Amino acid sequence: MFVIELRHLAALDAVVAEGTFGRAATRLGYTQSTLSQQIAALERSVGGAVFDRPGGPRPVRITPLGRVVLEHAQGMLRSAADADEAIARFHAGGGRVDIGTFQTVTNVVLPPVVAAARAEHPDCDIRLVEDESEEPSLTGLDLMFFDGPGGPDLDRVRLLADEHVLVAPRSLFRRGPVAVERLDGAPMIGLPRICDQRRVEDRLAELGVRPRFVFRTADNQAVVSMVRGGLGCAVLPVLATRSVGRDEEVVLHKIRPALPPREIYLLWQGTLSPLAARVRDLSIDASRALTSSGACRL
Repeated sequence: MFVIELRHLAALDAVVAEGTFGRAATRLGYTQSTLSQQIAALERSVGGAVFDRPGGPRPVRITPLGRVVLEHAQGMLRSAADADEAIARFHAGGGRVDIGTFQTVTNVVLPPVVAAARAEHPDCDIRLVEDESEEPSLTGLDLMFFDGPGGPDLDRVRLLADEHVLVAPRSLFRRGPVAVERLDGAPMIGLPRICDQRRVEDRLAELGVRPRFVFRTADNQAVVSMVRGGLGCAVLPVLATRSVGRDEEVVLHKIRPALPPREIYLLWQGTLSPLAARVRDLSIDASRALTSSGACRL
């Protein structure tokens, strides 16, 4: 097996490109004697001369063995240069980051985060995967937004607490807070019974309140649309109700007593790349801005 160093291949490539040892040494920043030592070491490694040296002002000529080595050397040097560039981009905050998300985060939290990350690193590769799951899995992901703290083996930061409100047709209740017992037996539209929705329903049951679910959907906007249509009411976190806006047919009510807020966490595991760490920090900043603006409260 031949053991060849990249610096020796770089010396070979430079001599071929420049035609003389002197010009090649200048190109690489070596003295001519140092370059000659590099070529001699390469020749020992491959077991033969890679240049014919006619002497005097005449240029050196590459040998048949040298051409074989050069053919493979150029590909290796390109790969090494690509690796150097990729590593430099990685340390500078470039590269790729894969993020698990869900509707509210996709619609509200992530837009300013993605915009800021791309403004700082225009060549960064941000991949989003939207998945509504009961248990968080970071398989194939660098970061994951989740409405819970995840397992003990995960690193986490709590981003924000999102108040639960009652979304109801305008004519159903008077303006102002609605007593939670009014929801007992009421027709209800809900998200799938996982994660935050399950916690909401469990808390209602603890309070002796059992709504009658007439429709479930994973689409927040579909929930609001069916409330608008009069199919029933819904309990949603405030950030999930942003499509309501100035809707003339739908009203948001506080619930008394208040239900525990939905807590949104950002999860990861172990050491993050500089880009992923920057996305984490930008997500914390965006969440703080939402909290301070009152966007998470009615």
